[in-house]
Amino acid sequence: MAEKPKQSTKDFVTIADIRDNVAILKDGSLRSVLEVSSMNFELKSADEQAAIVMAFQNFLNSVDFPLQIAVSSRRLNIAPYLGSLEALTRGLSNELMKIQAVEYTRFIKGLTELANIMSKKFYIVIPLYVLETVGKGEKKVGIFDALKSMVSPSKFVKTLSDQDLENYKIQLGQRIQFVAGGISGLGLESKILNKEELTNLYYSYYNPGHRL
Repeated sequence: MAEKPKQSTKDFVTIADIRDNVAILKDGSLRSVLEVSSMNFELKSADEQAAIVMAFQNFLNSVDFPLQIAVSSRRLNIAPYLGSLEALTRGLSNELMKIQAVEYTRFIKGLTELANIMSKKFYIVIPLYVLETVGKGEKKVGIFDALKSMVSPSKFVKTLSDQDLENYKIQLGQRIQFVAGGISGLGLESKILNKEELTNLYYSYYNPGHRL
């Protein structure tokens, strides 16, 4: 019985290319990612919490395309912060201040040894499938291109020109503006990830514990 060809790690990566602020997937669809700020919901009053929940509900009900909400949790690396504290401590001439700085540094080290201090980032992934762009936008996309992205996505990705991508980005940009406006109504800030930020995000996703 013939052995099945072994799959490499590359086979499990769904991203074919990243151009500007758009990730092009192997299935021929596009993705843009918004990084969203956070809020301390528990510190809000009961009325504020109810208003936020209602606003979020209204936002979700107004969206007519799929969204993915992702949370990235990483152990916070405080080694650079501790290094800066130690350097600052060495430069202090006041003995009392130096003792306090040493105790504070020791406290932070002990705290990180007792518990994992996590850094959380929040993202909204906005998709666009080429079939959705048929007959829309400043330049109408042909049904042939849309079907090609579904039937032969790998070929579609390789032949996707910069001009075609710009046309798709018009539709994607409208969705980004819509989502950013809805998020702003909740009192949250958002920003679109550029090529370098997208690369770092996806690299860290497929390589936990490593950064570019």
